[in-house]
Amino acid sequence: MKKPIRSYVLRQGRTTPAQKRALEELLPKYGLPFTAKELVPEELFLRKAPLVLEIGSGMGETTVAIARAHPEADFIAIEVHGPGVGSLLNRIASEKLANVRVIRHDAVEVLEHMIPDAALAAIHLFFPDPWPKKRHHKRRLVQPSFVSLMKKKLSVGGIVHLATDWTEYADQIDVLFSQNPFFEKAEAGFVSRPGTKFEARGRRLGHLVRDLLFRRRV
Repeated sequence: MKKPIRSYVLRQGRTTPAQKRALEELLPKYGLPFTAKELVPEELFLRKAPLVLEIGSGMGETTVAIARAHPEADFIAIEVHGPGVGSLLNRIASEKLANVRVIRHDAVEVLEHMIPDAALAAIHLFFPDPWPKKRHHKRRLVQPSFVSLMKKKLSVGGIVHLATDWTEYADQIDVLFSQNPFFEKAEAGFVSRPGTKFEARGRRLGHLVRDLLFRRRV
């Protein structure tokens, strides 16, 4: 069987003692194991509310800032790297947030198997790996098939909010969404995106950060 092309590489970064404890003690409370069964958001969060999926939550600072500012919505964060997941779990516990759950698994498989069709009010994809070398472009997460998958999982009027500091990748994303008849450009996201340390570093290096917003039309 042909192996799927992953948009990430699992790096062996250092996991701090606090992050390790979070993975052991907090993941059972705030995490969701990957399954091939669709989740039921109303059962998961014990209410009916707009559901937002964040792909690649990193160390969790943006995830938590948005969830704290929007208690009226529920959030599922996907991240594969252990230190990031541990950091996010610690932030969730510190803030006592009841509207965030974490899945440590491949985003494509989560969308395909766990997220019901038309269930999402928004998808956030902030600073995905640009895979800058041309021979690695096939590893980029945003491909035509992934745009179509996101369309299936968004409700009509749902927003895809992407951000990148890699101009060529931003141009590619813009073209892919423009070519998909189910999307149109949006003036605003489901929420405002807070700035991050990663973004500030990029700006200091002279990188142009672009936010790209698209709405599911039908």
